[in-house]
Amino acid sequence: MSLFETRLANLRAMMRDTDTDLVALGPSSHMMWLSGVNPHGDERPVMLLVSQSHAGFLMPVLNADAARTATDLPFETWSDDQGPAEALNTLLAACDVQGPGKSVVLDETMRADFALRLLDAMDSPARRFTDDTIGLLRAMKDDAEFDAIKAAHLLNDEAVKRAFAGLKAGLTERDVQNIIRDHYKANGATPEFTIVGFGQNGAFPHHHTGDTVLEDDMAVLIDTGCRLNGYPSDMTRSGFFGTPGDEYKKVFETVEQAVQAALAAAKPGVTAAEVDRAARDVITAAGYGLQFLHRTGHGLGIDVHEPPYITATSDVVLNKGNVFSIEPGIYLNGKFGVRLEEIVILRDTGAEIFSELPRDMF
Repeated sequence: MSLFETRLANLRAMMRDTDTDLVALGPSSHMMWLSGVNPHGDERPVMLLVSQSHAGFLMPVLNADAARTATDLPFETWSDDQGPAEALNTLLAACDVQGPGKSVVLDETMRADFALRLLDAMDSPARRFTDDTIGLLRAMKDDAEFDAIKAAHLLNDEAVKRAFAGLKAGLTERDVQNIIRDHYKANGATPEFTIVGFGQNGAFPHHHTGDTVLEDDMAVLIDTGCRLNGYPSDMTRSGFFGTPGDEYKKVFETVEQAVQAALAAAKPGVTAAEVDRAARDVITAAGYGLQFLHRTGHGLGIDVHEPPYITATSDVVLNKGNVFSIEPGIYLNGKFGVRLEEIVILRDTGAEIFSELPRDMF
């Protein structure tokens, strides 16, 4: 079977296990993962419907030819002068889900008007989102996804290494951002995002890279990622341009210990909250609990942010193949911030880091 045939078979097995009659996906990463189709998204309804008996697309005729180049699944097309209602009813009939009370899983990223159109066309369906079907499958990465994510991270390593090596007084945050992005583009990748924070700007976790000029004895935080062959990278490194003082050293070491604690805690069978707690307890014990402003991590796959989310309140049990970030941070307003981020995949024995770049950049 092809990759997409295997994924469809796995989804149908999960649908049997969860008593799901229909999975409905809009133009989204879910659709891309399952079928390879990444259609233009606008107000025209587009859906991929999957049941045990049928899988097919509702597709505007003006987008159909382009979408067909990526999939062998059948299409029910509709034109602007016809509207989508008849084509949707035909597709639902093919899926054999027109009886009352069917269980339908909705893509949580689908437009509300698409979802409501589908629900209105069915007979009082019971609906939920994708957590226990395609979302769960997507969270467990296969070998092809691992290879793509690994390649993106090795390229990211080189870009960040170049950025720190190129630091000199007088450069702006944008100058350093350009060093990174130029390296991405020269190696066939596209920039996904790049945060460069000098000095006190590093205390803003989502700082907007700007025109702040690098000076001697200034902290530097770089959080950046590229997209290569459809998959992204994401990594944060913190360093110091000049000679770091005792306070910076203490904060850096505390964050490093938090990363190590979370890495040690991350194993199949533990909850996301346990991994978050491992990092947070280290930072709280050092007296910086109020300066750790965000969750410990997020999943990564086709999307830079996707489940599982590593939060203090999440009871999600982590599984082999899950890919997520471990990125504790301490942010001292008016001074500097330190965040250290690794993307990991869970193996039987624990967390394997994608990046091969040291976390100590000074």
